[in-house]
This record gives sequence, C-alpha cells and structure tokens, in this order.
Amino acid sequence: MTPDKKVKILATLGPAIKGIDDIRQLVEAGVNIFRLNFSHGEHADHALRYQWVREVERQLNYPIGILMDLQGPKLRVGRFAEGKVQLAKGQAFRLDLDATPGDAQRVNLPHPEIIAALQPGMSLLLDDGRLRFEVTAKHADAIDTTVIAGGELSDRKGVNVPEAVLQLSPLTAKDRRDLDFGLELGVDWVALSFVQRPEDIVEARELIQGKAFLMAKIEKPSAVQHLEAIAELCDAIMVARGDLGVEVPAENVPRIQKDIITTCRRLGRPVVVATQMLESMRFSPAPTRAEVTDVAAAVAEGTDAVMLSAETASGDYPLEAVQMMSKIIRQIENGPDYQAQLDVGRPQAEATASDAISCAIRRISAILPVAALVNYSESGASSLRASRERPTATILSLTPSLHTARRLTVAWGIYSVVNARLSKVEEVSSTALEIAQAQGLAKKGDTVVITAGIPFGQPGTTNTLRIETLS
Repeated sequence: MTPDKKVKILATLGPAIKGIDDIRQLVEAGVNIFRLNFSHGEHADHALRYQWVREVERQLNYPIGILMDLQGPKLRVGRFAEGKVQLAKGQAFRLDLDATPGDAQRVNLPHPEIIAALQPGMSLLLDDGRLRFEVTAKHADAIDTTVIAGGELSDRKGVNVPEAVLQLSPLTAKDRRDLDFGLELGVDWVALSFVQRPEDIVEARELIQGKAFLMAKIEKPSAVQHLEAIAELCDAIMVARGDLGVEVPAENVPRIQKDIITTCRRLGRPVVVATQMLESMRFSPAPTRAEVTDVAAAVAEGTDAVMLSAETASGDYPLEAVQMMSKIIRQIENGPDYQAQLDVGRPQAEATASDAISCAIRRISAILPVAALVNYSESGASSLRASRERPTATILSLTPSLHTARRLTVAWGIYSVVNARLSKVEEVSSTALEIAQAQGLAKKGDTVVITAGIPFGQPGTTNTLRIETLS
C-alpha cells in the first residue's frame, strides 16, 4: 500500500458493496476512509460493513478510517388527501399544525419550530428547492405563503428554511440511538448533520465524550456565517454541497467551498468536499467532463479529501468511480502548478515550536530532493500541523496509537504506520529510515526528514528535526 496521492478519498458503503473482497478492491484503488450513512440501512447492516472494513485493515496492515454520518432532523410536510397537488405561481398556500390530509390550499407542517422561526418576507423551500414560497403572514399555528415557483407537491416532501435559525437540536432521538450504537461499534469519526451554530458542536461533543472525532457538515447558511467558530470546536469539516446548494443560490456554492477550504487550512482542520462529485458514474462507467473538472477544482483548491456517496453506495460502478477519482487526483497533484497554488494559499504559522518545525520541513522539502517526511506523533496533532503546510513530500506519521492512525486517514498527505513507542533518542533515525524504506517511500541514497518530540510520549513537544540519508 505505497502512497501515490496526497488528497484522500472517502467512500460511502451501501448495498452495492457485497463483501470483504469489494472493500479490499476499493482500498487498493485509493479509498482511505469509509462512510456509514445512518440515513439508510439498519444497525445490523452497518455492523457487518464495519467488520468488513476492519478485516481488510487487518489483512493489509494498513489503517482505514470509518466515519458514521448521522441523519439529523428531517423536516417534511404532511400528506395530501390525493397524494399530491399542483401549485401555481402566485397562488396562496397555507402550512399549519393541523394533521388533516392536505389539498391545493393547505398542508400539515408538523414542525412548530419552523412556524415559530419564520417571519413575513422570508423564503420557504419544498422538495429540495423545486418549489419556493414567500411567507406573507404568521399565526400561532400556521404560516400563510405565496407560491413563487410552483409545480407538483406530494406527500412527505422535505422543507428548507434558509433564512431562519431553528431552535432545534441537530441530534434527534434516532441520532442519539445511532450514535450510541456507532460509538460502541468503534467508529473513528462522527459526521454531524444540520449544524446551525457553534453550540451544536458543544452538544455533540458532550455526547461523544472523546470516543470518536467530530466532523461538522456545513450545509446551512447559518453554519457558513459561524464557520470559524464551528471549525475551531470540531476536528474536521465537510462541505455538504447537496443541502447547501438548496439553501443558498447555486452560483454561491463554489465560492463558499473555496472559503471553507481556506478557513480550514488556516485553522489546521481537515476538510472534505462532498456530494455529486461523480454522480453520473452511478449508472455510467465514465464521468462527465464537468464532474472531472469539479473534482479537479477541489483538489487544486487544497482540500484534504473528496467524497463519493451514491456512486459507491448504490451505483453500478463503485470500483470504477474510485479508480477515476484516484486518477483525477494524481493528474492534478502531478501538474506543474499544483504545489505553487498550494504555496500561494499557505497560512501564517503560529509562534510554536511545532509550527516552526512544520514550516522548516516544507522549506527543506522544496530545497532538497526529500523522499519522505517522517513524523513521530502520539496524538496526531503535529502530523496535522505538517499537513497544513502542504509539503511536496509525503508525510509518514509514526504513532503508537491505531486510534490516531485512523483519525489521520482523512488528512492531506499523511500516511500512518502504527509503531511501538520509542524509548531512546538513538532509535529515532534508524526506525524512521527502516519504516520509510519498508513502506516504499524511500530507497538507498534518498533524503528523509525526521521530526519528533523529546521526551517521547508527551503530546505537544515536537522539538527535533533531523535530515538523514538512507544508506
């Protein structure tokens, strides 16, 4: 499993993946971390897929991350007496708390928190934004609207309220049950849906209690507004472009994506770009040119990882989708201007020994023909700081913790090897060179840069840098 790309691939598991052999093929094709989508499937399905991944991890002796993606609140209208209605532009339409089946004049909205948050003049979107309404009046148990963009509306279609912050926890009763199950199973990451404000991250952290790392999904305008504070509180960010593209104008999504990537890199938080990256490969063995360009743009902007959703979960060509994603990543990373673009966006270093050393190894790897950067890290923090610098050479993170190694599977340029804790300074160079060679990252005559914290085993003590030649 010699690393051949720096941007990671997060692939969603689902019914298209039939067993251990399929998982192994996906990993060998370039997947670094797998997603269990708790919006679909039963606990038994997720447990089985979890075991498949862990078996492949054991077979390959290669850390593989597993992320559980919580469903979050699903806001939907009620049912219609005839199953569906046709709404015309300009007509009046009411949404209320009455559970009676609806008609062309009204429908049940079983979410009092939406009615409480909306005000006249605000927008209301239904069915992934296909139907749009403007609120004209608000009552204690209903809202009156005018149809701005009409069409067919049927039972249980989704509701989006882009201009309001709902007094609603991102964790439903179902999410809490799923979270308990996932943490007991041993997932490495938890993706939190429906994040609106920093307090949502605090609530989730209290439930997770350090048993997994937390990834906030940015899919609501209010989360974009509070991005900095949210990113500070979580361990990683996902640009969830599906729901985000419903709640903000589509033309704003590329700029928001770029802003999120820039912010996350500055803060040293891994960032994943997600949703419909190779959507056509659900049913086709080849992507569209626009999709290839979309993936390439995310890679060029400096994202840590890109995600496949239905392409691998339920598509007809899951392996081909991963292979294509890997080829696009490698093509961009091997381009003549990739590193220059990353250097332009390099964030300001903080006044710490770890950042000073991370800056130094980036400069060294630009001056010398460095084959690998070997970093000893107990918690993974110093490896993440090195990743933030986007050096030209691959970062080989040596850690005694499998938990840490799995955490780093989402971070740019980091490949981890679980290694027993060092006890002597003299062991640093020999062990690093031996592992770099064994991993296929260096050969005789190559230059390797090694960083570590001495004394060993104390997080936050990275203070040593060595330049060694493999003899």
